[in-house]
Amino acid sequence: MTVKFLIIPPKDILIIVPLLQKLGNKSISEAVLKERVLEMSQQNYECIGIYDAAKLIGICGMWFQTRHYAGKSMEVDHVIIDDTHRSKGIGNSLMEFVYEYAQKKDCNWVELNTYVDNYPSHKFYANQGFIARGYHFIKML
Repeated sequence: MTVKFLIIPPKDILIIVPLLQKLGNKSISEAVLKERVLEMSQQNYECIGIYDAAKLIGICGMWFQTRHYAGKSMEVDHVIIDDTHRSKGIGNSLMEFVYEYAQKKDCNWVELNTYVDNYPSHKFYANQGFIARGYHFIKML
């Protein structure tokens, strides 16, 4: 298996929708998801496609912003690798790509959120050197 990481061009961004649908929020219709992804692609958002040959097997979204406490930063979002390709070292290779890409964009750090009950991700990110610095609270409007 030869895995490669490529930035998905904004014109092709809708190819990520089937993988986003696997993340578990079934209450969002495909039409709404497509609308939101198109809007995201016009903002400070980019997405890495993880490919096995020509097949898209994973994605990793990235938001770029400047924060008063960090300077320029990248927020990793909605990382997913197809079940059949997990536990093969792809996640580690992906994160190395992410770190290098963030440095090329002059980011000072990478941050992310993960669901509180997603224990495997907590272990993975801790092994990557991430530390928990706070809580991510939400309020539906």
